[in-house]
Amino acid sequence: MKAFGRPIMIRLGAINRYRIKLMLMTGLFWTIIDMGVYLYKFFRDRIDQAERPFDMHTSAVLLLRTGLVFIICLTMAYLLIFQLKHLVRNLPLLLSLLIKSILLVAAAFLLNYILHFTYIWLIEKEPLTTELGHNYYKTFQSSLFFSQWVRWLITFLITILIIEVNEKYSPGVFFDILIGRYLTPKNERRTIIFIDLVDSTSIAEQLGHVKYFRFIRDFIYFISIALLENDGQIYQYVGDEVVASWTVKKRNANRKCLRALLDCKRLLQRNRNYFKRQYGIVPEFRAGIHTGEVTIGEIGVIKKDLAMSGDTMNTAARLRSATSELNQQVITSKDFVSQTNLKNWQLANLGLVDLKGKESAMELYALKF
Repeated sequence: MKAFGRPIMIRLGAINRYRIKLMLMTGLFWTIIDMGVYLYKFFRDRIDQAERPFDMHTSAVLLLRTGLVFIICLTMAYLLIFQLKHLVRNLPLLLSLLIKSILLVAAAFLLNYILHFTYIWLIEKEPLTTELGHNYYKTFQSSLFFSQWVRWLITFLITILIIEVNEKYSPGVFFDILIGRYLTPKNERRTIIFIDLVDSTSIAEQLGHVKYFRFIRDFIYFISIALLENDGQIYQYVGDEVVASWTVKKRNANRKCLRALLDCKRLLQRNRNYFKRQYGIVPEFRAGIHTGEVTIGEIGVIKKDLAMSGDTMNTAARLRSATSELNQQVITSKDFVSQTNLKNWQLANLGLVDLKGKESAMELYALKF
């Protein structure tokens, strides 16, 4: 993975696992569509024939074709998910869709030729040179070219839009909305983290509005990578603040939250030269962490989203605010500490602290790293 032309050395985390899974699902989806069209034409052309539509020869052809198509589709899915994403990262969505679709269609026709000539060579046992002229005429001088182009283009556009929408809501959230999982609000135990930029007001005054916006965008980019690499589900961005959560019942949820903090620090330090060169400032962050029950439900009319509410959210936000007041980088609640293995962390008990909006004081801890 690269960011701003520089490699980011992170272990294989949730982002790459998500992309590999998405690549396999996309390749399978495209293969099913292609084979469905092919089988429809296969039976349509043989429906009036007295012979059986399948024999050992045609079965071997179909198996070979399915395998080749799947490999071809995986190759194109890899280009879409791993390579083209970086190429069009800073382009408008419309232009990005157009470029991706054109490049994928071109790749589809190129790989389609490989598929065709593999069939001629392995199944028909005919010389490839004698097939070139006939195949050129059949493809480019008939309606076959147009129908294939339209089919692939529509398929790619639908796929790209689904991927873009899914990533807009954070991986997994769009699927939850699609199946209506949270139409009825549900209570879940989650670990919530609020992360924001240290000294944001003075940095904004120093950089000016436009440059500060770019600074925030870069800061949030690296923070988001660290959270997503550790299975954090990003809930929202508010100015220079990122809110993410982990479902407690999932394995190692709180440990992943701690690893995300370490990765946040490492990524910002690793890219300190980039920030110094671009802005003259290396960003630092503060964070508040709390574990408890939240209510999750679907909200919105035209634009739908998942909303989390409850005292846990408010407490995590107050803990983040307390980092400034108590001059600490990370403050956690006793609820989080009691459920987490902190053997390799330095932990300082801050005692009972009154938090704004809370009726009673809470026992807080500062994490040192």
